[in-house]
Amino acid sequence: MKDQHASSGNQPSALSRRNFIGGAAAAALTVSAVTSSAKAAGNGKCFKLKYAPNPGMFRQHAGKDYFDNIKFMADEGFTAMFDNGLMGKPKDMQEKIAKEMARHKMTMGPFVMYAEFKSPTFVTQDKAFRESMIKRTKQAVDVAKRTNTKWALIAPGCISQRMEIDYQTANLIDNLRYCVEIAEANDVVIVLEPLNWWANHPGLFLQKVPQAYLVCRAVNSPSCKIVNDLYHQQITEGNLIPNIDKAYSEIGAFHLGDNPGRKEPTSGEINYKNIFKHLYKKGYDGVLCMEHGKSKGNSKAAERAVIDAYRACDDFEV
Repeated sequence: MKDQHASSGNQPSALSRRNFIGGAAAAALTVSAVTSSAKAAGNGKCFKLKYAPNPGMFRQHAGKDYFDNIKFMADEGFTAMFDNGLMGKPKDMQEKIAKEMARHKMTMGPFVMYAEFKSPTFVTQDKAFRESMIKRTKQAVDVAKRTNTKWALIAPGCISQRMEIDYQTANLIDNLRYCVEIAEANDVVIVLEPLNWWANHPGLFLQKVPQAYLVCRAVNSPSCKIVNDLYHQQITEGNLIPNIDKAYSEIGAFHLGDNPGRKEPTSGEINYKNIFKHLYKKGYDGVLCMEHGKSKGNSKAAERAVIDAYRACDDFEV
């Protein structure tokens, strides 16, 4: 009896063992739930900057529905989106997009107001073209108001082979002033996009950030700014961070894409983590449009790789 008593005093009873096992299991489930919750929260944590996917970037996850794609972006922590084709959508669709973006507290980036890649237009003194752009600007202002969008983008056509460059620059400035007068009266910002000759758009007039900076300073309006496409500018002049600093007062938005290949950050030579940190420290609060492809194709894994790349580049200390 003494030995049995000693033994029972050193070991837990069956009831105690059941309570212990049940408690351990519950604790394990709690830890698992907390870990899963933390992972979910990590996926949905807002990015430091307003990186903006386009509505088709995550279709393997979100499907083809436009509004399901907005929800997926918001759930992943994106606080902005851009749609180059926004101006061409029906009015009722534009209104629905604005409501859904507002519901998710997301910002819409620049939409394309005008882009010409084959002929000289803005660099001419053609009165019919000027009248058409005045009309086009009024339409863009209506779209901006309908969609709660601040920026409308212009790529101002090709270089002329029949006129000195300086005259073309003066004509571009004059034509823009007509458009900007309308935009400024309605609190809309026209952003000019310089594009590279070498890989994508040979013959375009506006090629570099310093050139666009000169034009914006000459137009002299808060409604005439630059969209700095870092993919294009890496090809044309590089020196990305110093050029950002020099042109910063005239930059209204950014486009993103790594080089070579025009895919997501980390797929090429541009150190986007340093660039994002630099913009964050400068207090940049505008949109950075993810105007690029996916380096790993069009699968769910490829889409997740894009998100992971932005998570990695957004993971900087300030």
